[in-house]
Amino acid sequence: MRIIKINLIICSLLFCVSVFSQNLKLGSIFSDNMILQQQTKAPIWGWAKENSKIHVTTSWDNRSYNITTDKNGKWMTLLATPTAGGPYNITINGSGSIKLKNVYIGEVWLASGQSNMSMQLKGYHHQPVIGATEAILNSTGKKIHFINIPTLAAYRPQEEFKDAKWKVAALSTAGDCSAVCWFFADLLYQQLNVPIGIINSSYGGSNVEAWMTDAACAEFSDITVPPKSDEASPWVNNVPTVLYNGMIHPIENYAIKGMLWYQGESNIFNVPRYAPSVAAMVKEWRKKWNRGDFPFYFVQIAPYDYKEWNFFTPQWPEISAYQREAQMKSQSLIPNSAMAVILDVGEEYQIHPPRKKEVGQRLAMLALSKTYDFSGFEAESPEYERMEVEGNSAIIHFSKQFMGLTSYGKELQLFEIAGESRVFVKAKAYINEEDGTVVVQSHLVKEPKAVRYAFKDFVNAELFGTGGLPVSSFRTDDWE
Repeated sequence: MRIIKINLIICSLLFCVSVFSQNLKLGSIFSDNMILQQQTKAPIWGWAKENSKIHVTTSWDNRSYNITTDKNGKWMTLLATPTAGGPYNITINGSGSIKLKNVYIGEVWLASGQSNMSMQLKGYHHQPVIGATEAILNSTGKKIHFINIPTLAAYRPQEEFKDAKWKVAALSTAGDCSAVCWFFADLLYQQLNVPIGIINSSYGGSNVEAWMTDAACAEFSDITVPPKSDEASPWVNNVPTVLYNGMIHPIENYAIKGMLWYQGESNIFNVPRYAPSVAAMVKEWRKKWNRGDFPFYFVQIAPYDYKEWNFFTPQWPEISAYQREAQMKSQSLIPNSAMAVILDVGEEYQIHPPRKKEVGQRLAMLALSKTYDFSGFEAESPEYERMEVEGNSAIIHFSKQFMGLTSYGKELQLFEIAGESRVFVKAKAYINEEDGTVVVQSHLVKEPKAVRYAFKDFVNAELFGTGGLPVSSFRTDDWE
C-alpha cells in the first residue's frame, strides 16, 4: 500500500509539472544558449492561460516586463537589449516558471535557401567541405552560437517547431553548423569581436516559391497556392508557401540584423520569373519582421554541368548562365541587397562545391562593408556596366572596381563576340590597365554587336578584381 501511495504521489507531481509546462511555454526559437540582437527591441513570446499575467525579467539590467496574455493565451513583449555581452539569464514567470540560461547579446543573422546553404561543416556523405577539420578544431571558445530549424513543409502557418535548440560552438557541435554560415560567422566574429548568432532555416532541393508567403505568391498568376490543411511533411519542398509556413513563420519576429540566402539551382526551369519572385519573397519577409529593409545578402549559384537538366529548357542550352544573370538582376529589385559571386569555386560534376569558406567569407565581407561600415578592402565583385564599340573592338566597362582588374597573368579565354549574324565566336581579350576596361575583338567580327563572358553552365573564372573576387558571367545582348 505504501508503494502504491508513493507511486501516486510521483504521478501527481509529474502531472503538475506537465500542467505547468503546458500553462507557460516559449516560442520554439527561445532556448538556453541563444543570442539576441544587440541594442534593439527584441521580441520574446510564448503561451500561457488566457488573460493571465506574465512577468519577464532580464539579468543584464534587472528590468521586469509585465504582460497579459490574449484570449488565445499568446503573449509577447519587447526586450531592450544592451551592447554585446553575456552570459545573461532571462526569467519568465506566470502559471509556472522558465529560466533561459547562458544568453548572449550580439549580432544575429538568419540564413535560408537550399542544400548548399544547409550543407553542414562536416559535409555530406562522400562530399567534403575544404577546411572543415581545421575550422572544427579551432571552434571551441568562439562565441558563435547557432540553431538549425527542423525541415518541415506545412500547408498552414505553424506556430512552433520541434527538437531544435541553440548550440554553442565546440569540437562536438561545430560540425553541425551550416558550412557557409560558419565561415560567415567566424569572419564576423574575428572583426566585430562580439557574439554571433546564426539561425539556419534551409531545405535541400527547395525552390523559391516554397519560401514565399501567400501574399508574395499572389503577385504571380502562374503560382498556385495549395489549399490550407493541417497536413505537414518533412519531405515536400517545392510546393508554394509550405516552407515559409513550416520553417519561417515559427521564427518570425525574432530580432535579426540581416538575412543570408543561397538558393537558385531548383529554379533554373523558370528563369524569367526568378528575380521578381525573390524580390517578392524578401519584401514580404521584411514586412512580416517589421524591422525595415534589413540587409539581404545572397549567393550566386556556382558553375556546374547542367546538361542533364537542359532537357527541360532546350531554349536555354546554357541554363545556369541565364540563372546567374537573373540573380544579378535581383540586386536592382531588392533594396539593401548585394550578391556574392562564386564563379571560381564550382565543380563540373558536383552541385555541392566543397569550397564553402570562400562563399561564407564573401557574404561576411559584404556585411562588414555594407552593414558594419568597414572599409579598405574589396567587398564586392566588379560588375559589367556597359559596352562601347571602337572599330572592330568592343570596350567593356566595369563598375565597383576597388583597385582594378586582373587575370593573374593568364590569358583571357572565356570572352565571345558576335556581329550582325548573332553568331558568337571565341574572342581575344585583354585588360586595359589605364582605364580598367577589357578590350574584346576577333578577326571574324568586323562590327561587334555583343559580347559574352563565361556564359556557360560550367566555367572557371578568369577575370577578377585585384582583391580576388571574381567578375560574374555576363552578356551585353538580350537576344534570347
